Amino acid sequence: MMPRLTALIAAAVVAGCVASAPPGEPPPDALRLLPAEPAASVLYVALGDSTVEGVGASSPAHNYVGRLHERLRAVYPRARLMNLGVGGATASGVRSRQLPRALELQPDLVTLSVGPNDITGKRDLESYARDIDAILRTLTRRTSAVVVVNLIPDLTVTPRFRGKEIEPGVRKRVVAFNEILARQARGYGAELVDLYAASQREVPSRPDLIGPDRYHPSDEGYARWAELMWAGIEARIMR
Repeated sequence: MMPRLTALIAAAVVAGCVASAPPGEPPPDALRLLPAEPAASVLYVALGDSTVEGVGASSPAHNYVGRLHERLRAVYPRARLMNLGVGGATASGVRSRQLPRALELQPDLVTLSVGPNDITGKRDLESYARDIDAILRTLTRRTSAVVVVNLIPDLTVTPRFRGKEIEPGVRKRVVAFNEILARQARGYGAELVDLYAASQREVPSRPDLIGPDRYHPSDEGYARWAELMWAGIEARIMR
């Protein structure tokens, strides 16, 4: 599975504005960009689970969503944030409860981070794929937002799973779910941020990136997460 995931990520990066739509979908529009004008009132909506809510951070300002908002305000002083992330959310929950609110808000920027609860809750791949497809299809059709999707970090580098009997099975599911995310993000022209490879490289040698619950990021972990996500957002700012 790993070579296939690597190939999908590479394809998503290389594709740029020439993304291939999922079966039955028209090709996505030209690459969506955030405005060049600093005076623009950019609305950022964050969708997802406990990492979006900020579990493990010392305050909302120190989770990755709060840090991204701070970076956005350095470019767009009038930038606003609506964080819809909820601990325990699955892709189904984002689709049914968070997405309708996002549509009401009509954001300029959306980040989507969801999947660990689907993995640990043993949801099947087909259901997860349908939910991610519906979320991205709806955001593409019914908003003009730039959408940034992150791959799921390798959960098995955290003490919660590392060295446990379930580690190989969890890692296999993370890879399979990330293949879905990479394929769908490419198909809908979303920006893809690879937190999976970064977590594999960095977490084993930096235990400070994981919080006291031995699973969620710490303040330092969220700071690094924000750096990686910002690179994806910055690539979509019109120059």
